[in-house]
Amino acid sequence: MNVNKKIERLESSAARLSVTVSKDDVRASYDSMLREYAKQVQIDGFRKGKVPSSIIERKFGEHVKIEAMGKLMDDAVEKALEGETLTPLAYAQPELEGGAPEFKLDEDFSFTVKYDVFPDVQVGDISGSEVELPQVSVAKADEDRELEEIRERNAIVMDKDDAAKAKKGDIATVSYAELDDASQVKPGTERQDFVFEIGTGYNIYKFDDDVIGMKKGDEKIVDKTFPADFEYPELAGQSRKIRISLTKLKEKKLPALDDDLAQDVSEKFKNLDDLRADVKAKLEKRLEDRMKSLKEKAIIDALLAKSSFELPVSMVDAELQARMRNLMKRMGMESEEQFASILASSGKGASGLMDEWRPEAEKAIRTRLILDKLSAAAGYEPTEDDMKAEYERMATEANMPADEVKAEYERRGMVDYLKDRIKEDRLLAGLAEKTKIKKGKKQAFVDLFKENE
Repeated sequence: MNVNKKIERLESSAARLSVTVSKDDVRASYDSMLREYAKQVQIDGFRKGKVPSSIIERKFGEHVKIEAMGKLMDDAVEKALEGETLTPLAYAQPELEGGAPEFKLDEDFSFTVKYDVFPDVQVGDISGSEVELPQVSVAKADEDRELEEIRERNAIVMDKDDAAKAKKGDIATVSYAELDDASQVKPGTERQDFVFEIGTGYNIYKFDDDVIGMKKGDEKIVDKTFPADFEYPELAGQSRKIRISLTKLKEKKLPALDDDLAQDVSEKFKNLDDLRADVKAKLEKRLEDRMKSLKEKAIIDALLAKSSFELPVSMVDAELQARMRNLMKRMGMESEEQFASILASSGKGASGLMDEWRPEAEKAIRTRLILDKLSAAAGYEPTEDDMKAEYERMATEANMPADEVKAEYERRGMVDYLKDRIKEDRLLAGLAEKTKIKKGKKQAFVDLFKENE
């Protein structure tokens, strides 16, 4: 087949292909389709495969023409794109422009399609760019806070005396319900044997302070008024009457911060100083990882700011659809109808949720395309020694043999993923050398991690 073609690059990483097919190829395509029909159709009075073309044309003429045109267009597009770089994305089928073209058997056939193409990724140069990072260090208060959490994790929970009053930090078991104006229980609001730690606020009505001072077996009715910006919308700006019964009360006995605790935590610790040193080392490693993450994010933001290219609509839509499927999977839903119903009840449709996700999805795609292009240009491939070192690093962190880490990656088919991550780490490290680190404001360790939770 001979085709005359013209390809134009359009905005939003799209292209337009205009094709003209000769009348000889038009007739050949039509005759080929007639022969296909002749092989398949059955008409009374004729053996299968022996129906004259004139009868097929009279009975199925329009259908033959439509199918011949469709087949001719597919073949012509495939032929026209041979050896071209502006080819359609795998998930973006070409769309016909200008409506259905005229298909005349004795004339040349012309049509135009539009399709999305891979973006022309233009990566900016960030050499000399400043990357601002906060000044953070591990303080003794951070070590002490971590040690207190270790004490909490090793606490013994014991029943309190029946005469003991509830206080902050106790573990309370309560039954509660909302009451109406006649002090009758509102259906559907009862909860039996609900357990929470007093002072944490881990209960929908936030009745921690109301439970303080109660004894096991006590019951009380409290009136609660919730602010307009309350975290649970169904209670925001509302008042409720709540009946609370304290059925069990326990207290936590924290172990002393001494050598015995250290040895209980792990046999590798001989005394409290060993535990303190381990806590400090882990906090410093955690800080190192967070600062590395912040630096990489700043480098990527700088690349995004200096790089300019358009994304095809279909590429963004594919990313949004993938995120939607992942959300459904996490929610354990297979039915799109059920998922759509839940979205509708929350006041957002699927389109609303995708609009909300779109800026982050576009940023993620741009980041991936930029890093892929830079990585391809660098031509770096992890060696066996690189892979071995990475397995050993992860094994040390997980406290398990390197061979087991390697076997797990191989079992899950994630070796290529690990290679890509090593390549990206090497790339970002190289980019970091081209940038200047600017000291930002001083920040407490705990505040740095609160910002990124």
